[in-house]
Amino acid sequence: MATESDLYRLLVWSSPSYPIGAFSYSHGLEWAVEEGSVRNVDSLVDYIGAVITRGGGWVDAVLFAHAWRNAHDDAKLDAISELASAFRASSETALEARQQGNAFLLVTRRAWPHALLDGFAQRQGDAPVVQAVVMALSCAAHGIALQPALSAFLHATVANLVSAGVRLVPLGQTDGQIALARLAAQIERVTALAQQLEIDDLGTAAPLLEFCSLRHETQYTRLFRS
Repeated sequence: MATESDLYRLLVWSSPSYPIGAFSYSHGLEWAVEEGSVRNVDSLVDYIGAVITRGGGWVDAVLFAHAWRNAHDDAKLDAISELASAFRASSETALEARQQGNAFLLVTRRAWPHALLDGFAQRQGDAPVVQAVVMALSCAAHGIALQPALSAFLHATVANLVSAGVRLVPLGQTDGQIALARLAAQIERVTALAQQLEIDDLGTAAPLLEFCSLRHETQYTRLFRS
């Protein structure tokens, strides 16, 4: 169970106001809206559900769990970080994960310092790091249990995509809350399953998501960076 101080940290780190630039990324959703496959609450929920159950969100969830468990093993954590950075199907999803990861590490080291974060930053140097690994390490370093930490990470991912969908489709704010409510069960299920999977069994099965990300790279008019 998360303590009051744990909950406070999770609320801060998963808040859209945490300065990592999450609001500027859509994970290919902008193209899906442009070509008409996402046009209402139902299709938005389907898209985001695919991200967290069999796309990049699923990969991040599994790697989050392994990074948290290996936070005190430098060699294993660094290997997980390298894999997480490479496990991207498009340049834009790589940009999305890495820029948020670098920003998360920078901000958290300043506001919530810990020796594990400093050591990780020194070992990585200029190498790209992704948000899932950095947030997992931050949670482990500050003694936050894996289950609520991973749940908060997934909620932040989902909430950011819902916010993008509300702006892009566009949808009303009530529709956005309906989407969040409908995705809650999927967050809970992914949180549980991601803690059980071995890294060697990790993979994705969401080619249409990757296609949307690739098409977004050359989309004529763009509001988002991915």
